[in-house]
Amino acid sequence: MNKEQKLYCILLSIFLTALILAEITGSKLIQLPVTESLIFTMTMGVVPFPVTFIVTDLINEYYGKPGIRFVTIIGMVMIAVAYVILLIDMSVPAAPISPVTDEMFNGVFGQSNRIILGSITAYLIGQLIDIQIFHWIRKRTHEKLLWLRATGSTFVSQFIDSFVVLFIAFSGKIAFDQIVNIGITNYIYKFILAILLTPLIYLAHFLIDRYLGREAKEMIHHAEETP
Repeated sequence: MNKEQKLYCILLSIFLTALILAEITGSKLIQLPVTESLIFTMTMGVVPFPVTFIVTDLINEYYGKPGIRFVTIIGMVMIAVAYVILLIDMSVPAAPISPVTDEMFNGVFGQSNRIILGSITAYLIGQLIDIQIFHWIRKRTHEKLLWLRATGSTFVSQFIDSFVVLFIAFSGKIAFDQIVNIGITNYIYKFILAILLTPLIYLAHFLIDRYLGREAKEMIHHAEETP
């Protein structure tokens, strides 16, 4: 394998790991007190999901639309595979000696089913929007302003993603206004995090350039030209 292929495998592996973790932990809600009267309620999926933002931008940067489209398809397929495996796992009775009972297991992973279903829909819509916006900005900035295309594409795509997944996952389980509040909170969190992660994107960009050497600029130029 050459360096380009190894890098792609590494980025894909990181992306899929973070994506699947976000799906199976997304049913847990957490609260972050800001003030006594202001408490942010978010899903646990907000912890691993930022990793996918960084990796998406890096694959967009070096491998262009074909590279990130392939990752998007693989990600969607693996979410579906995880969903099927969870259904099989929940249908198999726990052994009497199992420290984790069926009720405990299904109570956690049974909630993930709707999260995964919502995520497949939201993920596909969000990724396609992210790709289009990233490359729309890129055509106008070329190799400059990496922060603008990285954060700009994330801001728009994650606004849609945040609400679609929550309405599919929690409709009928929690109140409408709570879903809206959680969606707004998740989006604010992602918005702030996208800005804070910008230095990490530049650091990763620098390390990848060092790793690839002269090939890095050729890949970036090719990614920009590839429809």
